Amino acid sequence: MAKIKAGDFIVKHRLETISDSHVDVPAAQQVTHIQFRRFSSCPICNLHIDTFIERHLELVATGIQEVVVFHSTQEEMLKYGNDVPFAMIADPEKNLYKSFGIESSIFSVINPVVWAPAVTGLLKFKQLPYEKGQSFFGLPADFLIAKTGEVVAVKYGNHADDHWEVDEVIQHARQLAIV
Repeated sequence: MAKIKAGDFIVKHRLETISDSHVDVPAAQQVTHIQFRRFSSCPICNLHIDTFIERHLELVATGIQEVVVFHSTQEEMLKYGNDVPFAMIADPEKNLYKSFGIESSIFSVINPVVWAPAVTGLLKFKQLPYEKGQSFFGLPADFLIAKTGEVVAVKYGNHADDHWEVDEVIQHARQLAIV
């Protein structure tokens, strides 16, 4: 599995969302931030996604299309993401994960940095982080993709809570003068 790096180009993907619509990556008129999360009942992931929901209008105003991918089924994702204001993609077979070079590691959950957000997420969402057939060891990843398909910034996480925050996504887009 080869990792993607800044300067690489990706082919256009037309992805089906959990709401049965479609989204193009990259977007024709916007910069695309595509983030790969773990599984849809992951308390760390849900805390993270909440920050993107809260600041969605700011992302839109900056010219960023937000796309979130989980290695969960559509059915599982609809339990948690049916009111999300951006594209949510189910990838239970991890086909997109493989094409973007995203890996798994036991270090995703044994790093002590993830324990506090995991407990916070468990308390906030009051759900157990379990989905049949899903691994706890998935790693997150973030990609900022220009309209041309050029990957302009990349972050492969080293543990479950190692991802870009909203401010980082906006800062990368502005620094690279792509919005």
